[in-house]
Amino acid sequence: MKVNHTLPEITLKSVILGVFLSIVLASANAYLGLFAGMTVSASIPAAVISMGVLKLFKRSNILENNIVQTSASAGESLAAGVIFTIPALVLMGYWTDFDYFEIAKISGIGGLIGVFFTIPLRRALIVEAELQYPEGVATAEVLKAGDHQGETDDSSKNLMMIFKAALFGGLMKLAQQGLQMWNSAIDFALPFASRQAEKRSVIGFGSELSPALLAVGYIVGRNIAVLVFAGGLISWIVAIPLYSFFNPVEAGSGYLDAAYDIWNAKIRYMGVGAMVIGGIWSVINLYRPLVNGVKSSLNAYKNRNSGIAVERHEKDIPINWVIIALIISVIPVFFIYQDIIHNVFTALLMAVIMLIFGFLFSAVAGYMAGLVGSSNNPISGVTIATILFSSLLLLLIKGTGSIEGAAGAVIIGAVVCCAAAIAGDNMQDLKAGYILGATPWKQQIMQIVGTLSAAIALGLTLDILHSAYTIGSETLPAPQATLMKSVAEGVFQGNLPWNFVITGAVLGVLIIIADLIQKSRGSDFRIPILAVAVGIYLPITLSTPIFIGGMVSHFTRKHRETHPENKQGLLFASGLITGEALMGILVAIPIFISGEKNWWPEIPGFSWLGILLFVIITAILTKIAKRN
Repeated sequence: MKVNHTLPEITLKSVILGVFLSIVLASANAYLGLFAGMTVSASIPAAVISMGVLKLFKRSNILENNIVQTSASAGESLAAGVIFTIPALVLMGYWTDFDYFEIAKISGIGGLIGVFFTIPLRRALIVEAELQYPEGVATAEVLKAGDHQGETDDSSKNLMMIFKAALFGGLMKLAQQGLQMWNSAIDFALPFASRQAEKRSVIGFGSELSPALLAVGYIVGRNIAVLVFAGGLISWIVAIPLYSFFNPVEAGSGYLDAAYDIWNAKIRYMGVGAMVIGGIWSVINLYRPLVNGVKSSLNAYKNRNSGIAVERHEKDIPINWVIIALIISVIPVFFIYQDIIHNVFTALLMAVIMLIFGFLFSAVAGYMAGLVGSSNNPISGVTIATILFSSLLLLLIKGTGSIEGAAGAVIIGAVVCCAAAIAGDNMQDLKAGYILGATPWKQQIMQIVGTLSAAIALGLTLDILHSAYTIGSETLPAPQATLMKSVAEGVFQGNLPWNFVITGAVLGVLIIIADLIQKSRGSDFRIPILAVAVGIYLPITLSTPIFIGGMVSHFTRKHRETHPENKQGLLFASGLITGEALMGILVAIPIFISGEKNWWPEIPGFSWLGILLFVIITAILTKIAKRN
């Protein structure tokens, strides 16, 4: 259903609502990413909330709703780029706290670069390549369904589904995080015999009792959830027992702590190696279509300048404006690096590296989003590859032991990560707009608005969460940022466990070969390397509920395929994530204001209730996903 006549798109109410949702969903996704090491697209819940709010006005239309979700999803995708990298600057001690202005500057510039880089790719990847962009198609279908009038309008019911799920997820988080009624996870480690009588090998397992992680698994689906869990099993059921067999721990010691120490110091670096290989493979695999895409976009621009009439829904922001904006954006990036390195040549080199990697990986993210969706995009892999390459290059310039060099590599990675995260999500939104007949340049303007809104708010969000929970602690482990910090510091301090990195790289090559075999067989179960790599460096407690959610998605798949109009399971899962994440932030606010870590009263001793509620919510999600 393309809208061929002109409807209002950028209106005052759509801008205000888009900015508000961008900030709220960016904050929620920031919490989720710091907690789980993964983020998900919020385009569909943003579209549903937009429809529910705009229905209150006498005049609203489908293109206004599309503009709102475009702005909102730009904000939540920027959160991924921020929380995967910027907390590393505090974790490594380069920053003592979160600098609001610096965070806004770094993330804002990175996000804008991501928007600008996707503009010349829109026509090639969306119109000519006809990539699927699954979340963009799903968002368009939700918007079309909500555009009906009268008794068939389900937008109010969909909004209520998100609200109920958010209430469930929020109350569980309040009970667990605020009132300490039960531990967030059930985990254990068991000893078994080793070659030495007084020492033991260890094996670990466990699960978080998190509705949000359950919902993440449901949204990413069976394949990705299984592969993330498989990566966890490689770490915790194979690699840790094998390592501890040759390097056993003292009998009777804390076996669970020992298992985590082994994983933290050694095993998770296998994930780094696998991720680097995955990032390089993504570039190699997509080189030809990306080159063809850029050529196609430049040809389209030449045709427009020749006087050929261009329809409204084919008009992008002019490419000459984009080029000027990109050149201008390099200037503040240069000064950011100059403040760190205090060397004009090195700062200029870093800015050039950022621009090259930013374009390359924004293009990769935009293309991959068309194949596997934004939630499954290889942002972590390309960011780690960027940080590792930048660290090695700066090591030649700065020498060993340089915290400035490590910080510079992380900030290069931060700008690239923000650009890639925005690029993948923006292409989904432009796909939805293409289906609906929206005006591309107006969507691109709102992508800029959503990006800048989130950039301004994310510094405060990080400060609130850090003050209450301490980012990098067990409560908010920030797995991605911790890994980025470890890679950058490991290169400069010379203590990166290269044997484990190389082992992971070899494992990554084997997984890529297995995936190619699956592709040649025409199997619907593919093995993307980065999904396994994520599982390797996540604690097993995070992978397990994601796997359970993926199994719920699998066992309800046939029903959802025969009832494609049923989006209730997806909306319920989105609500669980939003509710738990927002409650995590709300619980932190009084701690942040008062400065008192024990502000909330503790009511311990209800571990059985946490397990029971997790099981009940799993059952409810299954039932809702199978509802007619």
